[in-house]
Amino acid sequence: MRLRMVLLATALGAAPFATAMATTITGPYVDIGGGYDLTQTQHAHGFDRNQYENNMKTDGYLDASDNARLLKEAHSRERMEHGDGWTGFATFGWGFGNGLRAEIEGDYNWSALTGYRDSTGDGRHQNGKTSGSDRSYGGFVNVLYDIDLKRLFNIDVPVTPFVGVGAGYLWQNVDASTPVTGNLNVRQNGTNGSFAYQGIVGAAYDIPGVPGLQMTTEYRMIGQVESFAMGNISQTGGGDRTLSYDHRFNHQFIVGVRYAFNHAPPPPPPAPAVAPPAPTAARTYLVFFDWDGAALTDRARGIVAEAAQASTHVQTTRIEVNGYTDNTSAHPGPRGEKYNLGLSLRRADSVKAELIRDGVPASGIDIHGYGEAHPLVVTQPDTREPQNRRVEIILH
Repeated sequence: MRLRMVLLATALGAAPFATAMATTITGPYVDIGGGYDLTQTQHAHGFDRNQYENNMKTDGYLDASDNARLLKEAHSRERMEHGDGWTGFATFGWGFGNGLRAEIEGDYNWSALTGYRDSTGDGRHQNGKTSGSDRSYGGFVNVLYDIDLKRLFNIDVPVTPFVGVGAGYLWQNVDASTPVTGNLNVRQNGTNGSFAYQGIVGAAYDIPGVPGLQMTTEYRMIGQVESFAMGNISQTGGGDRTLSYDHRFNHQFIVGVRYAFNHAPPPPPPAPAVAPPAPTAARTYLVFFDWDGAALTDRARGIVAEAAQASTHVQTTRIEVNGYTDNTSAHPGPRGEKYNLGLSLRRADSVKAELIRDGVPASGIDIHGYGEAHPLVVTQPDTREPQNRRVEIILH
């Protein structure tokens, strides 16, 4: 139950960090962390050689079955109960840029010892409340993999989960005292070591504004697979007996800080949008005509020549030549409007011909005749207006 509660607390505690940016480590990094350590109840086997030898002397000659009975009576089953503890570690590692990391880690774990119980082969039981501590320390070599959720699953979340395994060596030190009865005190002390391994599951969160700096949360399970002697059990009023512990497990819930030295620089700000160049305004030249005439005056030829020269110096894709008349006509009546439409087109033709003489290709000139439409100056009907008798040369 306690293990499930700690797992839930760790999961809930990690939730507020889900707004960080995901990072893949390339190159060297360091990592330190610490947190809660829960060591499972440890079971051990004890053997009281003094009891065995004294029983042999008391019983005299022993056959095989008697010897087996005495050996069984001299053996005991021990149980050490652990309370709350803590853990700390420091690592130096290297990220390969593809999610894989390798690191060397130093570890220190401490937990309180709270209770002791043994059961001897002759049916006796001893138990009591223990005061003391259980420590382990050593190192691991770890291999880990950072999971890029964006690349692998197209999930764009600001978290980098990771998993890993490690192998190493841990020394365990026990120093504990358990008053069992008024005249019996069980004291344990000693140090020994064995091969150890661990599994790691966690997630990293970037700290905004500090490139390369991350906060980590993780769960670790550490195991020691070999039985190992743990010094002696000393009993006041009795002899010493050797104690050997079984498999050991630590469950750890850790918060850490990691710094990657070769962190990627922040992306440069986006370049400001460059407005497209404004289109070049069309240039317009006006050529004016006498009433009911389409011939060019000397002044008009000068303006056409100016327009032709400008078309060679300015990027020109098309030259538009539009002819107009005022609202009077040499043929008044219903024919007048039709007549003026033709007159405006003849004026445009005159300008086109002059442009060609000035070196403008004919294929680049469009002509239109609009007659009385689009006057430059609005007048009353039947009004001779010189500015409306015109041709507009427009350079596009």
